[in-house]
Amino acid sequence: MRLVHHSASADGDCIATTVDVADSFLSRARGLMFRRSIPDDYALAFPFGEPKSRTLHMLFVPFAIDAVWLHDGEVTAVKRLRPFVGIGRGRGDVVVELPAGAAADVEPGDRLDFLATDGTTVVPG
Repeated sequence: MRLVHHSASADGDCIATTVDVADSFLSRARGLMFRRSIPDDYALAFPFGEPKSRTLHMLFVPFAIDAVWLHDGEVTAVKRLRPFVGIGRGRGDVVVELPAGAAADVEPGDRLDFLATDGTTVVPG
């Protein structure tokens, strides 16, 4: 699965070629904790099913990340989270964690689409 960014200025930029989905209680609770790093082309998606306020923490995450909150694929918030102490909050039904800098051009109102290998749009989870 790939993660593709669509905006008014750039359409169809791939920001992650490897997307993992945290779709169980344990995988959501662990997130990126205890990893030493993640590849530059990596994303971790947290599907929740319904939009509401979601908080992320960086406890036991030793590297900065970009966090993106989505509602029906539309970006509602983007935040850079600092290692170990970062906290972010946004509203959405999916939260995506990316390497720091990967979401530098992503803004609220843009779209992020999850694409299967055949190019069809999929909903994570």
